[in-house]
Amino acid sequence: MTRILLTTTSFQDTPGEHHQLLAETGWEIVRARGPLSEAQILPLVGDIDAFICGDDAITRQVLEKARPRLKIISKYGIGVDKIDVASATGFGIPVLFTPGVNHTTVAEHTFLLLLALEKNFIPAVDATRKGEWKRKTGHELLDKTLGIVGLGRIGKEVAIRARAFGMHPIGFDVYWDEKFAVQHGVRRAASLDELFSAADYITLHTNLTPETRGLVNTRNIARMKPGVIILNCARGEIIHTPDLVAALQSGRVAGYGADVLDQEPPPADHPLLRLPNCIITPHVGSRTYESVVRQATTAVRNLILAMNGEKPIAQVNPEVPVKKVV
Repeated sequence: MTRILLTTTSFQDTPGEHHQLLAETGWEIVRARGPLSEAQILPLVGDIDAFICGDDAITRQVLEKARPRLKIISKYGIGVDKIDVASATGFGIPVLFTPGVNHTTVAEHTFLLLLALEKNFIPAVDATRKGEWKRKTGHELLDKTLGIVGLGRIGKEVAIRARAFGMHPIGFDVYWDEKFAVQHGVRRAASLDELFSAADYITLHTNLTPETRGLVNTRNIARMKPGVIILNCARGEIIHTPDLVAALQSGRVAGYGADVLDQEPPPADHPLLRLPNCIITPHVGSRTYESVVRQATTAVRNLILAMNGEKPIAQVNPEVPVKKVV
């Protein structure tokens, strides 16, 4: 029987049509609670035909053990930095993903973090729950400049919402959509330095690459406005954590709101969990009922198509041919 390893918890925990779609395949589903480390995945592979994975560590070692039976990896989501795509490509394993399913949800979460920081939401709620009446003055978003690093699907949704708040979006992306920028009043920054120096708030919506790893560091923080707020709904590794912690402690960075960390789940003593001007949510930016069903259904449809030798909805390594498995 065809065996599928399913690790993403939001897929498993959220009701929706994706469950029926997967059940109708007749495949045997092996379930685990991810995200899994390399050590946790290794015992599960070797006799599975495909993954439906989240942010699990699918390393070369995992792929080597999973071969030759493993034929397809279907990523639930967009980011594939936890998958050794180069090794998968070398082994002839198609890697599928689900673009265009969570941009609305993540953009909304970005503004949740920003508003919570600028309106002192968390300490205000904590105080009233304790029977206290502490009123700290916050800030408006109106007329502030929002620097958007990465103007892909999510960055564009953030820009649209920024304009609705009366903000001035400025963006930086290697692949620039001039038509969108003109339509929604997004100024193009010629460089990251220009964006860093112009923005009151900086929000990260770029992929994790060798170039973006540790992008927010002491050197680049020095280029930002004193009192800048940084938002991160992309990847925790884009931040150089010790440098950001120092800037938050000194007040050079006024606040940090993130849905991601460089270690997930984090250790209890992770420094970003203890700072009063820092808000961390547990990687739930795309975890809404609407978004989960879209992502999960697309991940299953991707897998069904590929298992039948048909062109999937989206493939990270399209140079790898899709071959019929079932």
